[in-house]
Amino acid sequence: MSAAEAARMVINREELFILDVRNYEDFNNWHIEGHRFDIVNIPYFELLDGVEDVLERIPDGRKVLVVCAKEGSSKFVAEQLTEAGRTSIYYLRGGMKAWSEHLEPVKIANLKDGGELYQFVRLGKGCLSYMVLSGGEAAVVDTLRMTEAFESFARERGAVIKHTIDTHLHADHISGGKRLADREGAQYWLPPKDGQEVAFPYRRLEEGEIITVGTEVIRIQPLYSPGHTIGSTSLIIDDRFLLSGDILFVESIGRPDLAGLAEDWVGDLRDTLYERYMELAPELTVLPAHFGKLSELGERGEVSALLSDLYERNPGLNVEDEAEFRRLVTSNLPPQPNAYQEIRQINMGKFIPTEEEQRDMESGPNRCAIHDH
Repeated sequence: MSAAEAARMVINREELFILDVRNYEDFNNWHIEGHRFDIVNIPYFELLDGVEDVLERIPDGRKVLVVCAKEGSSKFVAEQLTEAGRTSIYYLRGGMKAWSEHLEPVKIANLKDGGELYQFVRLGKGCLSYMVLSGGEAAVVDTLRMTEAFESFARERGAVIKHTIDTHLHADHISGGKRLADREGAQYWLPPKDGQEVAFPYRRLEEGEIITVGTEVIRIQPLYSPGHTIGSTSLIIDDRFLLSGDILFVESIGRPDLAGLAEDWVGDLRDTLYERYMELAPELTVLPAHFGKLSELGERGEVSALLSDLYERNPGLNVEDEAEFRRLVTSNLPPQPNAYQEIRQINMGKFIPTEEEQRDMESGPNRCAIHDH
């Protein structure tokens, strides 16, 4: 079973039983989830002598997907289960590495004058990217490392990528924005307050700029919104959508500590959420750069919410006491993302690891939100 097929089963809310044969620590850190998925973790080393002792833990008559890190162990176990008489046994092609890298495009809306807005859902890591299409041109926001997915998607729709935009300097995943811009001859945009140590040229993503896509002029309006980073900048598209980066999520808010400056940035975070965003139109649809929980996925697999709804039910937007807010966002935080310091250096252009090293750095969940546990 490919990662794409597994992703469609998540989005379509189909039933699946998963046998994860990685070690306990890796499983507990990060594993596949689905609305109607059941999962059991039995490490591979416990199955080397056969699967007979664990057959009672694996349902008969259901579709079973065996999962490991890279593929080999799961294929071996799947073959053993088949030899034991079980049917509908699959292994995940490419393992958890393939699952981490799969991007599932979901159409968010038609834009005025014939444009379109797509969200790319990275189920295996909780990352979200966006593509605006209009008049044969495209802009990609918060591009992920797997740039080929964006190139092929634009090409299939007869569009040329003209802009790539990072809402902030990412710490949980490796940005593909500069690489995609170089490959496509596009302009790469980055908030200048996050770009002071960047080792390559970029366009300054600043409030007041208007980025246009296509002849129909789909406007992308930057809005300075610090707090997750000092340069964090949101985007308003078509006067209908708020791309909030890692400042505001559907069920949480951004954490200010990934550059080691939580105490310095917590005031900026509160100002953005409790003042700047409060001044925006409540009917804006919020489209974040990450999600932390399966419950944040909508019926079509999209991650979105009305700004007005978030002010009613998002816990991070309902902390009246400023001291309590400060305590919330600076203490008892989830573990920090894997290799986040190295990832920040990569996104500054300071060094370029091999593809395999980049995959290893990105393993595990994103953990950019306050409430991601």
